[in-house]
Amino acid sequence: MEKRVVLELRGRNPSQVKELNLDNCRSTNIVGLTDEYTNLEILSLNNAGLTSLKGFPTLPKLWKLELSDNRISNGLNFLHGCKKLTHLNLSGNKIKDLETLKPLEEFENLKNLDLFNNEVTNIEDYRTKVFALHPSLKYLDGFDKEDREAEDSDAYSDGPEENGNNDSEEDDVDIDFGPLVIDDDSLSQRPQDTKPSLLMSLYTVYGLLFHMGYLIKKSEDEVEEEEDEDLSLSEVYNENLEEESSASPLYEAEGYLDEEYDLDDEEGDEENDANGEHNPKSQDVENASGNPQESTRGKKRKHEDDDEN
Repeated sequence: MEKRVVLELRGRNPSQVKELNLDNCRSTNIVGLTDEYTNLEILSLNNAGLTSLKGFPTLPKLWKLELSDNRISNGLNFLHGCKKLTHLNLSGNKIKDLETLKPLEEFENLKNLDLFNNEVTNIEDYRTKVFALHPSLKYLDGFDKEDREAEDSDAYSDGPEENGNNDSEEDDVDIDFGPLVIDDDSLSQRPQDTKPSLLMSLYTVYGLLFHMGYLIKKSEDEVEEEEDEDLSLSEVYNENLEEESSASPLYEAEGYLDEEYDLDDEEGDEENDANGEHNPKSQDVENASGNPQESTRGKKRKHEDDDEN
């Protein structure tokens, strides 16, 4: 148990600890807990193997103690240093008689006591006798005197119940709620100029409505501006799309077809020249080369040379 206590401290000072869980730590008696835990409010020692409460420290602010599923049969008087105790769970222990419970009489604030699964519960009129032995009890084994089951908020609350002796007096904060109470007489005695008039109230309501209308109008204008912006963006997008389309390969393909058409025409002209159709250029070329026929001047000069011979 001592090692478990050191582990749960996590380097803190014992006086700073308000809740400590030592369940299943396995120890027959209390070891490692000291009176230094002056601010400890909740302590859990369930299923720890305890057979005795000897050496239980003085814990002035402890209000909830869990000791279920141990082997405690007596020695509840060692809890005398926990005067603020309101919740005590002793279920699953070895308590056999009412005499063992007598030390609990000094706990004037004890409201919830659990003795379930103890032999003492087999005593005749057990519940009536325990309630008589501890008049401060409100719930025994989770039920009140009329056998009505306790609600979680009552039987297992997260703090001490209001009993006039609330602990931690130095931590209590006194709050005066007097100024918050509305007194009709004091309201009627207020000076006339400090009372809210009907006209002022109407002005206030009108101002709120005007402000709400302004906000709604502003939001509608913003929506319209966004729609106009979307339209203008779509127009720009369409223009860009048309420009890209005009420069696309489709138009280049059309120009290419026109060039092919011109080339075909030129090839047709060449074929006509080859077939002997009238082509002045081709005739001039042939005459200039002098291959097909000689000129008339050449024939006359040749005839004169023959006559001289």
